[in-house]
Amino acid sequence: MPPEEKTHTLKNEVREVIRVLLISLAVVIPIRIFIAQPFIVRGASMEPTFHDGEYLIVDEISLRFNELKRGEVVIFRYPKDPKSFFIKRIIGLPRETIVIRDGRVYLSKSGEDLELIDEPYIGDEVFTMPDKAVVLGDDEYFVLGDNRPYSSDSRAWGPLDLKYIIGRTFIRLWPPSRLNLL
Repeated sequence: MPPEEKTHTLKNEVREVIRVLLISLAVVIPIRIFIAQPFIVRGASMEPTFHDGEYLIVDEISLRFNELKRGEVVIFRYPKDPKSFFIKRIIGLPRETIVIRDGRVYLSKSGEDLELIDEPYIGDEVFTMPDKAVVLGDDEYFVLGDNRPYSSDSRAWGPLDLKYIIGRTFIRLWPPSRLNLL
């Protein structure tokens, strides 16, 4: 092959690689920014549901179409340091009153009537927690870690504003033995 043809072929290959890269970026970047993103669990605050080092995919898009529900696990920017990401479970919804009494979490319907919140993910364990009552405003959520003694959550830094929530946990990819849709 003459040197001129080799140069022409090499230029075509470089152009093709650049084209494939640009198309890949045009597809991947919007998905990563607007639809789903990876998250690695750090710490023990969500044990036994999630363990340190587990790799999750976070669904970002459903926040735009479906309201958050009690019991869902969300990833959010920590309100006191928005560069940090946390994972916690939603316990209280906007305009609700959450009462912690004798280590249990209740929903207050009328200020007096207390309804124990069903939390099957923590079992029957009663945690030592200071008594507290929190009235949530519009777009505010009360979030707790499943491993209550080792969790920095709404008990310490208050309600979580919707604007900090990134998305819901969608799938656990790592470790393979715990792979599942969430």
